[in-house]
Amino acid sequence: MTQESNLPSPDDIATFRENILRKLTYAIGKDAGHASQLDWYEAVALATRDRMIDRWMDRTRETYRQNGKRVYYLSLEFLIGRLLTDSLSNLGLLDIAREALAELGVDFDQIRLQEPDAALGNGGLGRLAACFMESMATLGIAAYGYGIRYDHGLFRQAIVDGWQHEQTETWLNFGNPWEFERAEVSYLIGFGGHVTALPRAGDEQALSQHFWHWAEGVRAIAYDTPTVGWRGSSVNTLRLWRARAEADFHLERFNAGDHIGAVAEEARAESISRVLYPADSTEAGQELRLRQEYFFVAASLQDLLRRHLDQHQSVLSLPEYNAIQLNDTHPAIAVAELMRLLVDVHDVPWEKAWALTVATLSYTNHTLLPEALETWPVGLMERLLPRHMQIIYLINAQHLDSLRARDINDARLLRSVSLIEEDHGRRVRMGNLAFLGSHCVNGVSALHTQLMRETVFTDLHRLYPQRISNKTNGITFRRWLYQANPSLTRLLVEHVGEELLDAPETRLRELEPFAEQAEFRRRFAEQRLANKELLAGLIQERVGIRVDPHALFDVHVKRIHEYKRQLLNLLHTVALYQAIRADPGGDWVPRVKIFAGKAAASYHTAKLIIKLTNDIARTINDDPTVRDLLKVVFLPNYNVSLAERIIPAADLSEQISTAGLEASGTSNMKFALNGALTIGTLDGANVEMSEQIGLEHMFIFGMTAQEVEARKQAGEYNAEATIYQSPRLNEVLMAIRNGAFSADDPGRYTALIDGITWHDTFMVCADFEAYWQAQREVEKRWRDPARWWRSAVLNTARTGWFSSDRTIREYAEEIWKVM
Repeated sequence: MTQESNLPSPDDIATFRENILRKLTYAIGKDAGHASQLDWYEAVALATRDRMIDRWMDRTRETYRQNGKRVYYLSLEFLIGRLLTDSLSNLGLLDIAREALAELGVDFDQIRLQEPDAALGNGGLGRLAACFMESMATLGIAAYGYGIRYDHGLFRQAIVDGWQHEQTETWLNFGNPWEFERAEVSYLIGFGGHVTALPRAGDEQALSQHFWHWAEGVRAIAYDTPTVGWRGSSVNTLRLWRARAEADFHLERFNAGDHIGAVAEEARAESISRVLYPADSTEAGQELRLRQEYFFVAASLQDLLRRHLDQHQSVLSLPEYNAIQLNDTHPAIAVAELMRLLVDVHDVPWEKAWALTVATLSYTNHTLLPEALETWPVGLMERLLPRHMQIIYLINAQHLDSLRARDINDARLLRSVSLIEEDHGRRVRMGNLAFLGSHCVNGVSALHTQLMRETVFTDLHRLYPQRISNKTNGITFRRWLYQANPSLTRLLVEHVGEELLDAPETRLRELEPFAEQAEFRRRFAEQRLANKELLAGLIQERVGIRVDPHALFDVHVKRIHEYKRQLLNLLHTVALYQAIRADPGGDWVPRVKIFAGKAAASYHTAKLIIKLTNDIARTINDDPTVRDLLKVVFLPNYNVSLAERIIPAADLSEQISTAGLEASGTSNMKFALNGALTIGTLDGANVEMSEQIGLEHMFIFGMTAQEVEARKQAGEYNAEATIYQSPRLNEVLMAIRNGAFSADDPGRYTALIDGITWHDTFMVCADFEAYWQAQREVEKRWRDPARWWRSAVLNTARTGWFSSDRTIREYAEEIWKVM
């Protein structure tokens, strides 16, 4: 990636080599002759961390000196992945570390694999948070990320007989060399109990002063991970909270023989930070999820208020020096908690506290799916967070009263914008709470933002028409191009210049003329083939399937969900398989269908789709008549590291969600940046990608969001009629339904197929023929290498706008007001 003039100097290599050896000796306690690969990894990680510390301290001192505004990013997920290569690359030490280790007889590419993949997120939302943290550091924005230090991240996915099995994810088994435990940074978080009210001294007209008497206290302990920006420009802090019991171990109870009871309080408290996304299909699971959300929000707000008051005399200047971003509804309880702290703890009058809260908070919405806009039973909230429930009731009452004062009395409208849902059991609407308590609410793509205004927040938008704005998501090119695809990066730097690495948003466009040069297209295709060969080796190693790197790599990797329509892809796979079997001598384009993704533990249909994928894969891969013209692969345990291997090797990127349901997507951007062509609907950021890249360099198909909504509203959609009009689709559905891929259990997929036949909620059948035709266009272009690779180069060249630096700059200028 570096040019000849920027090769590391012998002195730099020698210095870093000695740093590694000192860490190996004095921090790990090992001799170089007896060190394991894990020992070497930890030594390199600690030596790298040392290089971050001075910049980290300098940045902190400078922020205090400037007395400027800080950004606080509250997110239940931070899908940070492996940090070694990321940190070395951003510090400009990657080549130095590689050479230093080589001189010690150690292979860097082997030891970096020793780092566990920190699965502290579920997908796009958590990965976005990680990208945003890196971009804030790169742009020099003083920021803290706040979340939970889960003992076990998202489950490790194992595939047993085609079924997903969830296993404990153990990223902390050997410690975490990147973090610093801050035992002195500790806050007590309360749950349960009751509230008493007393008149405020000397002010009979004021609201009563409320006192929350907890039934249980849990202590939050801070763990800090430095997050370094590109070229080491700045280092910010990711602060994650670990839960610990307030009381010490009950030795007397233990000695009295109550061995379980002695540790019960400890276990209950520590369960809060034990697992990311505990199943919430039970009341106990729902309570734990709510405890997690309040725990990290309460600790974070106490921490930032403490920091604010260390520098400033009053909380009344809070929005002047602090901007708090709520990443989805998970931290929405921050609205009520900030009000509680201001009113009950700092004695701020209610109206002033509300103005401070709204001016400080902003909220990012990530979904239009009603089930993903969290709601909590009122009974649970009253029991677990009684003071917050009082505050929410008061916010709601004053909100509705203010509307009536404006002569807004429509009962339907008032029910819609209320914080309390009354129709299906009384529940607190966290989306409405976040909306009302924030000065700015943003969507994450232009289409998603417009649909927010028209659907989930249509009535609130009518009342507050200036509150919703758009901030289309982005990705960090440092990880998803420079690190994930060094061979492509070298090619780009060779032709555009090293300045590309610092300004990809503008400089990538300079690649466009090279799309017309046959020699450049040839080299672009060569680096793709090399990445495909690496992925083919990984597939062989992990699932034992041999694939041809020269085949079209058709990739669909993301969380398994019905709206993301892995099922539509599977129907095409079966249709293609049947067509090849019917005409084995035909001129077929060899294709490898690659799937990966996790299903939520309690999401039965998604887990059934994984099983169907593996059943179809087994049948097709074992059929000699197909002759390697079609292979199907499901790679288990999809995570950031696996994505870094798959994305540079993809030829075709599947982004085929039901139009109107994908908020943005970021994998679509990562694939396009690496030169994959997109097949997809006009959904989420696909719309803006089509505008930037050009429709002629993508394969767009299917109904638009407006057409999907119109069909739903009209109630005229008949999936049966659609199937009847498509013999190809009917044959596929009957094959799956009748057990062609499940001979051991012929009825396994009956309910799944009947569901899309009778209801087709996600328009799988409705879009099937359009998808089939789009895939035919894919084959046609693949047969014309000049056209395919021209489009591939232009995908890379025109993706610069989708940088997370651009997204964060928009947040900073328009919402946080820090640039």
